[in-house]
Amino acid sequence: MKPIEATFVYAHIYCAASVSVALALLSASCAASEVQVKSGVDNSNVVWDSPSTDSRGSMPIGNGDIGANVWVEPTGDLLLLLSKTDAWDENMRLVKLGQVRIRLEPALDVQSGFRQELKLRDGAIEIQTSRATLRVWIDAHHPVVQVDGRSLDNKPLAVVADLEVWRKGKKPCDPGYPNFVEPAPFSWPDTVMKAAGNEVAWYHRNAVSPWLSNLKIQKLEALAKTEQDPIQDRTFGAVMKGDGMIATSDTQLKTAKPLSEFSLRVHALTQPNATAEEWRASLAKQTATTEVVPSAERLVAHRQWWAAFWDRSWISLSGDAKAVAVSRGYTLQRWVSACSGRGAYPIKFNGSIFVVDQAGKFGDGTDFRKWGGCYWYQNTRLSYWPMLLSGDGDMMLPFFSLYQKALPARRLATQTYYGHAGAFFPETMTLWGTYNDKNYGPDRTGKPDGLTDNAFIRYYWQNGLESIMLMLDYYDFTQDETFRDNMLIPFATDILAFFDQHWQRDSNGKILFTPSQSLETWHSTTNPLPEIAGLRYVLPRLLEITANSTLKAAWQKLLADLPLVPLSPKPNQRILPAEKFDKKCNTENPELYALFPYRLYTLAAGEDALAIGKNSYTARRHKENDCWRQDPIQAALLGLSAEARNGVAGRVSRVAPGFRFPVMWAASCDWMPDQDHGGVLQVALQYMLLQYEGNRMLLLPAWPKEWNASFKLHAPKNTTVEGRVEGGKLMDIKVVPESRRKDLDIRDAQ
Repeated sequence: MKPIEATFVYAHIYCAASVSVALALLSASCAASEVQVKSGVDNSNVVWDSPSTDSRGSMPIGNGDIGANVWVEPTGDLLLLLSKTDAWDENMRLVKLGQVRIRLEPALDVQSGFRQELKLRDGAIEIQTSRATLRVWIDAHHPVVQVDGRSLDNKPLAVVADLEVWRKGKKPCDPGYPNFVEPAPFSWPDTVMKAAGNEVAWYHRNAVSPWLSNLKIQKLEALAKTEQDPIQDRTFGAVMKGDGMIATSDTQLKTAKPLSEFSLRVHALTQPNATAEEWRASLAKQTATTEVVPSAERLVAHRQWWAAFWDRSWISLSGDAKAVAVSRGYTLQRWVSACSGRGAYPIKFNGSIFVVDQAGKFGDGTDFRKWGGCYWYQNTRLSYWPMLLSGDGDMMLPFFSLYQKALPARRLATQTYYGHAGAFFPETMTLWGTYNDKNYGPDRTGKPDGLTDNAFIRYYWQNGLESIMLMLDYYDFTQDETFRDNMLIPFATDILAFFDQHWQRDSNGKILFTPSQSLETWHSTTNPLPEIAGLRYVLPRLLEITANSTLKAAWQKLLADLPLVPLSPKPNQRILPAEKFDKKCNTENPELYALFPYRLYTLAAGEDALAIGKNSYTARRHKENDCWRQDPIQAALLGLSAEARNGVAGRVSRVAPGFRFPVMWAASCDWMPDQDHGGVLQVALQYMLLQYEGNRMLLLPAWPKEWNASFKLHAPKNTTVEGRVEGGKLMDIKVVPESRRKDLDIRDAQ
């Protein structure tokens, strides 16, 4: 399965036969290898010795696009709460596909010998009881969820699989979803098809859409002439089938006779702009093609994908209980991202595809997530920064693609509202690149075009600059010239044109950024730090890689026209949120954007800049360590090892109450599991070990000497750095290519 760049289309191949051969692999384990010892992945497996009460006790699993929350109830029933990264309903909610309940007769014995284990290296969940063994896996290469089972005493098992649907009628959505004026915020029903061919199939098809109404409110309806509605007629669902199983109703499969081995498969498909008949035909074709490849062959390829994934990079810690917990949290967060990061759309910050009903009940709450379906840039980006150093750049492409595909909407909005060229992006954005109705304000009486009702995001436009920053780092890491020429440079051209043309110049010829705001915190500013720092950081790097003389001239002039970074007077000079700032409304530290994401005042920037960065960090108004707050990242970039260590250690303790899986992060601001919380943990830990700037690679820039580590991380110019830290000393360093060893700047652990 490859990352999606335009529309979501799979090249499908899959399985069904040779179940006995596949099941023979169920109890086999991969031979121990040097990679396993180094990476510590197997030490992060999650093992439970008792069943779970409800979905809050579930394990997440996925293939990057299709996911499932998996748990066994005290009755012995196995539950699969199914999800998909492109299952957007009529209100642009990312909803579940459905739920499958599997029960054995006789039932699984959960009272003695019960063991449920997430095997990271295999990409599977295995469940053992005194009588039977089950494996749940979602093929890394194909769009199918599979459950394989085997009797341990060779006594046949009867198997019943029930589809459970909760969207049965038109109902008002949960509170928190009035994002669009049209359609009204309702949840529409799913359709369960008549059982045929011993299959159970169901789908959800969007009969209405907010797209055109939303465009009209924002005077962007001209897009309807060139763009396609991504919600209307989107159809998503699945078909469930199993060897030796027959349909006993439209929602149930059952083994025709008891079996010693069984295989149940759920094939999922989303098809934009499709009729029900077209979707069913496409799913049938996909399923038929998939079921050509034997299960044993697919399982081997699946395991190979996950083994290669874990060999890309790792961080494995020891030294004390906190180090072990941080190591496990880092690894499991990377698992969750890999399970949800290869689909058509970016990872949702507010729960990914693994949200469950927070009350532990089955029903409409299963589809609820606080803050709805929009992508919030400040939150979403934090799932993607760690992918650079972990070598998971392939999973960054859906994130870049979302914003690239929204450029036509943003160009039109810029021209319509402000009468100049370029593009800006809303902080909270729909799939098609607009504000939702609630944020923009559907009643435009007396309001100028472009002015949002939501004052928190009214002039919050710096996210385009951070996108350039991420793209620049991605290019530096991969050296992908096609990406540079076809995505990075064109995207940057539009964003920089906006910043060049939107504001007036002052009497000195410098851009006067006003009206403006500094993130969501200061709502009335002049010359806000994030915009100035962002432009001062990305422009020199863009000039280094741009051959176009016209662009070079324009960008050199823009750089020359920028005001200075706002700083307080000496001594104890520090960065300010803006040159002038007022109307404080939130709890961010926008001045520290000059540390992260824009690395102007960090350890790698030199002693003078570092001193200013440390002063600014020490003087920050808000000292917090959860959700999107970035204190541990900033501490690491300043070389403050003790603060960074305490920050990442504090992060791993914030599991949501009532949840069982170790990285179901609590939602202090967002929703559970909070993905930006885990993303900050990952980035901070990585920066404690390795930082980069230009050709330099700083090793152990913020590493606490009481923690030991084995690591393999990626760096710019297709470089990997692998080694060990023991007792504060760097051991066994390996750099690929070897020519990059000269660029290492090795620091002492503190």
